[in-house]
Amino acid sequence: MAMNRIQFQPGLSMPEFLKGYGTEVQCEQALEAARWPEGFHCPRCTGTAHCVVRDGARKVFQCTACRHQASLIAGTVFQGTKLPLTTWFLAIYLISQAKTGLSALALKRQLGVSYPTAWLIHHKLMQVMADREERYVLEGHVQVDDAYLGGERTGGKVGRGSENKVPFVAAVSLTEENRPLRVRFTPVSGFTSEAVLAWAKGNVAPGSTVFSDGLACFGAVMGAACIHHPTVMAGRKPKDVPEFKWINTVLGNLKTSLSGSYHAFDFQKYAARYLAAFCYRFNRRFDLRTLHQRLLIAAVTAIPRPLRSIRVADVRC
Repeated sequence: MAMNRIQFQPGLSMPEFLKGYGTEVQCEQALEAARWPEGFHCPRCTGTAHCVVRDGARKVFQCTACRHQASLIAGTVFQGTKLPLTTWFLAIYLISQAKTGLSALALKRQLGVSYPTAWLIHHKLMQVMADREERYVLEGHVQVDDAYLGGERTGGKVGRGSENKVPFVAAVSLTEENRPLRVRFTPVSGFTSEAVLAWAKGNVAPGSTVFSDGLACFGAVMGAACIHHPTVMAGRKPKDVPEFKWINTVLGNLKTSLSGSYHAFDFQKYAARYLAAFCYRFNRRFDLRTLHQRLLIAAVTAIPRPLRSIRVADVRC
């Protein structure tokens, strides 16, 4: 069997990472380059002339024109942190390179911080991933399926009526060679025509061809100017339907990732964040060596997320 070029790419090794980001000065330089690739621009007046001062351990830029001072981390996901940048950069590296995800408990042990701190870092970076994924939509040939996170609680309802199950639309767009390109996992309020129409308008480009298993609600994608091709399963198992090979594959990968990395998390509250983190890594799997840099750029352009904001329920339905 031929070696899968994407699956066996080398990525970025830990020694290479530490060589480039092993000190606080190196991390400051990388953060500055990611935030202002063309040099400092004052966030108040957009001026470029400035001087650099120190406010304790942090680098502060002072605009010559308006005298406004801007910390290197202000206005980014790092805002307000008391942790060294080396800790944050290591977290970015570990989370971006972990193909099957990384739990907050594992991150705690790797970073040498408390569990609450590791949890907050983890969720802040996953929210950055989720925000970045919102910029893209699926297009072309798109396979969709209905799926659920979670399972029934002891003594509770079973099946689709379980209180602990979060419904989400799973979708994958394909290349012209019929290979998976991008995935999107989006929590919805339920599998109704209204919910699927809203999902299609926000996640699928008009003119795309959507392939589904014939579940009635998926016909609503036509209201978003998409073409719908249903395939009635008629008792067949998913593995026996080649039309849905890739959507079944990515859902299998998701299940393996969640069950292998996370022993428990709040499905109802944080489903969108965990699903988006999986999609972020999958959609950028073609170049693992730059994945940490892309996550860093996303982190410096993201809005600050205090703990109270992070703990707000994610499910937008």
